[in-house]
Amino acid sequence: MDVYEAVTSRRAVRGFTDRQVPREVLNRVLSAAAWSPSGSNIQPWHAYVLTGGPLAELKKRAGERLAAGDPWDEPEYEQYPLALKSPYRERRSAFGEQRYGALGIAREDLEARQRAASANWDCFGAPAALFCYIDRGMGPAQWADVGMYLQTVMLLLRAEGLTSCPQMAWAKFHRTVAEVLSPPDELMLFCGMSIGFEDVTVSDARTGRAPLDETVTFVDGL
Repeated sequence: MDVYEAVTSRRAVRGFTDRQVPREVLNRVLSAAAWSPSGSNIQPWHAYVLTGGPLAELKKRAGERLAAGDPWDEPEYEQYPLALKSPYRERRSAFGEQRYGALGIAREDLEARQRAASANWDCFGAPAALFCYIDRGMGPAQWADVGMYLQTVMLLLRAEGLTSCPQMAWAKFHRTVAEVLSPPDELMLFCGMSIGFEDVTVSDARTGRAPLDETVTFVDGL
């Protein structure tokens, strides 16, 4: 698989089979992802990979929280601006309509939407998950480094025939994740990432992208 195919075939998959991901593949992917760029090469990412019993325990604890109706953890960072302006607001709304429309869930059916969203905390059935942390002392530039690292991981997974779903949703259960992983206090959970082989029987339409002229400006020379 070439780079262009990896980029254009990558998407957030929300349905996985129970086929196990070989440890050697994860080692290969994460060893290569270590070459992701970062300012002054500080490499500010801290990744934890869960499979087997530890992942099952995390899913169990998250499921119990959902069943008990426990509120989300106090946020440690702002996922979206409180007043999301145009055109970002419309893009986010369009994503929701497409995502839940593919599941046959009406906009006003909040209960069904919540049920669909709860699949996040089962990792959509994935047999492997990565949890990415960043040091609390890092700034916006280092958060960008972490984003480049995660994108590199996802593209390498595609090269291995695997799929993934990055999930900021796990930041809402950061205390539950910490119960299983016991990360140092100075680390903050940015997101989780479900990893595995796609279950092609699960309906999940791919979201579109803005036209090039909305996001790119060419300044041509003579």
